[in-house]
Amino acid sequence: MTTPHGEERDPGLQPERTRLAWRRTTLSCTVVAVLAAKAAPQERGSAAGILAFAFCCVLWLAFLALAHHRIRTLAAAGPTGPAALAPRHATAAALCTVALAVFAVVLVF
Repeated sequence: MTTPHGEERDPGLQPERTRLAWRRTTLSCTVVAVLAAKAAPQERGSAAGILAFAFCCVLWLAFLALAHHRIRTLAAAGPTGPAALAPRHATAAALCTVALAVFAVVLVF
């Protein structure tokens, strides 16, 4: 495959960048979950703090599963490239990310 400038394009670069982006996002979600674990005991055992921490853990595990599935899909892609991300997976990943942010705010304030 060539670019408009006549250069050869490496079809493996885009999936590699996407895979790295998924890994960075997973790392960010892990940091949020760890900070939630650190902030939860400061709530002095309140039910809201413990519940928010539990939801953070569940959301983190769900996002981790989604990201791992997508990373495996990208790694197994053949020369035609990876399949598009299913809309339900994209929606689930976005909802996990937004919900993690909301629960992190609940734990901080």
